[in-house]
Amino acid sequence: MKVISVKDAVAMIPNGASLMVGGFMGVGTPERLIDEIVRQGKRNLTVIANDTAMPGRGIGKLVAAGSLDKVVASHIGLNPETQQQMIAGKLAVDLVPQGTLIERIRAGGFGLGGVLTPTGVGTIVEKGKRKVDIDGKDYLIETAIRADYALVQAFVADYTGNLTYVLTARNFNPVIAMATDTVIAAAEHIVPVGVIAPDHVATPSPLVDYLVSNE
Repeated sequence: MKVISVKDAVAMIPNGASLMVGGFMGVGTPERLIDEIVRQGKRNLTVIANDTAMPGRGIGKLVAAGSLDKVVASHIGLNPETQQQMIAGKLAVDLVPQGTLIERIRAGGFGLGGVLTPTGVGTIVEKGKRKVDIDGKDYLIETAIRADYALVQAFVADYTGNLTYVLTARNFNPVIAMATDTVIAAAEHIVPVGVIAPDHVATPSPLVDYLVSNE
């Protein structure tokens, strides 16, 4: 694990990369990393997240900046800019039921091929997907999801990369940290090793590749 500047962290992300981004309507989203992506003018990105927040906040900044080619999310209802770009054909949007989305990501982190879920059976969601019968009940086969990078926001980190979160800002963050090739974490507070009690660590240091400095 290395401590680096936000500028250097984002510089590692190439155009066209796939990113998992923590947050729920912008709560628990690494805003400094998002702002730097916009500043550096990254393009053609795929973002996998719970939602696209709202204009001027979180992932909504990436939508407004035209940084994204594709979004995989559970809803876009509070961001009219996402809706407008989707309708105009400028942004591909793959809407996935929220529980299914996080379980597909979790499967990617655990090395599984996917999950079985009854959610979406008999609806447009099942189009193009395999379906299996188990004990007389139909399930969709939903494949695992992984990405190139995870952008994680923690409340407290130590200098080896152990992370802890606070309340609902935890949301998708610990799960996406397991399902990508490279994890870049930002934290509101960075403390010496030993300050975070072992049983408070939600994301252990071996999962974190880079920690953004607060300087």
